[in-house]
Amino acid sequence: MFRLELLKGVTGSFRPRVLTALMGVSGAGKTTLMDVLAGRKTGGYIEGSILVSGYQKKRETFARIAGYCEQTDIHSPHVTVYESLTYSAWLRLPSEVDSAKRKMFVDELFLLKRGDEEIYVGPLGHHSAHLISYFEGINGVSKVKDGYNPATWMRNKETIAELSTPPPGSKDLYFATQYSQSFFTQCMACLWKQHLSYWRNPPYTAMKFFFTTIIALLFGTIFWQIGSKRGTQQDLFNAMGSMYSAVLFVGVQNATSVQPVVAVERTVFYREKAAGMYSALPYAFGQVVIELPYIFVQSVIYGVIVYIAVTPNHSMAAIVASAFYAIWNLFSSFIIPKTRLPVWSKWYVYICPVSWTLYGLVASQFGNIQAKLDTGETVEYFVQTYFDFKYYFVGYVTIIIVGIAVLFGFFFAFSIKAFNFQRR
Repeated sequence: MFRLELLKGVTGSFRPRVLTALMGVSGAGKTTLMDVLAGRKTGGYIEGSILVSGYQKKRETFARIAGYCEQTDIHSPHVTVYESLTYSAWLRLPSEVDSAKRKMFVDELFLLKRGDEEIYVGPLGHHSAHLISYFEGINGVSKVKDGYNPATWMRNKETIAELSTPPPGSKDLYFATQYSQSFFTQCMACLWKQHLSYWRNPPYTAMKFFFTTIIALLFGTIFWQIGSKRGTQQDLFNAMGSMYSAVLFVGVQNATSVQPVVAVERTVFYREKAAGMYSALPYAFGQVVIELPYIFVQSVIYGVIVYIAVTPNHSMAAIVASAFYAIWNLFSSFIIPKTRLPVWSKWYVYICPVSWTLYGLVASQFGNIQAKLDTGETVEYFVQTYFDFKYYFVGYVTIIIVGIAVLFGFFFAFSIKAFNFQRR
């Protein structure tokens, strides 16, 4: 099979306390080489060896001591540059470094603007005189020869051979933990950044609240005062239909609107995870938990409006999700009650989130009502025999619904850890 060779016989070295400039024409392979050295390549074949102080490079330890500023701007769009640097310093610097020292690092900035124009930088000097003077003042750096380009300064094969052998008495890089910060600190940092991203994204949050308010007003009008009617089975079906509609419409809207947000943040996640900032679980924790207060506000808005009325490549994700919506809708226990399903298909009701949500709503509202229907049976008896919804089981239903949410959170963490859809 034919392979396109992007880097051919590249050999080089980087000495401590010496600035090395990587230059070349467009398409020469500069970014490819940097991606390989930083361990960011996700495709193709990589051959050869990369040594750090003479030892074979390990991605986990190398990410703890090295930083890589990529060519593309991969950051959360609603977080400022200063906050991104603070967030990175929080997770990458050792836990012994306090907030005051972290701030000192964040404030130590070389700033460029679009178009590769420098906003602030130290003086270069005529024929790089200031630059050469600065580096020659560092102990161990040899003098530049007359007529040499500073960019090619100190590049030779002997240096490579020298640096490829571990110094006597040295040890390979080792850290007691994979990440600089504890699991709890990673969770708090990820939650902090997600909070800023959501708070500064009014179109996303405002649309969710607007949609919830409109749906609540619509359903509140359609199902006006049906909750107080309990004389017939149809009255119960109507009340249950309002709950079913709420779960379906609001749930699908939330799932659909969050997909583009997750898609954008996932690209940032690939970069931050490759830099050794955190593991997948704290990131998933921040992404899931930040949704809870917004969903709670939605629930309050919908509940207040309707309850007063009832009583006196995210495109692919959308396609996949639509299949789940259809299945959850079918096995929600409303269209076809669990008691009327074939035995072989009842198992799916027990793993359907919509079914458990509807169970909790209906059982808590009608599961202990002793009023009699026109058929002579009580509301409680009808709900138990027709839907298999039992009032005493409401507490367990609450635990199950919370468990499903936690399970989806862990599944999200596993997915972003195991699957990398970034190609570079």
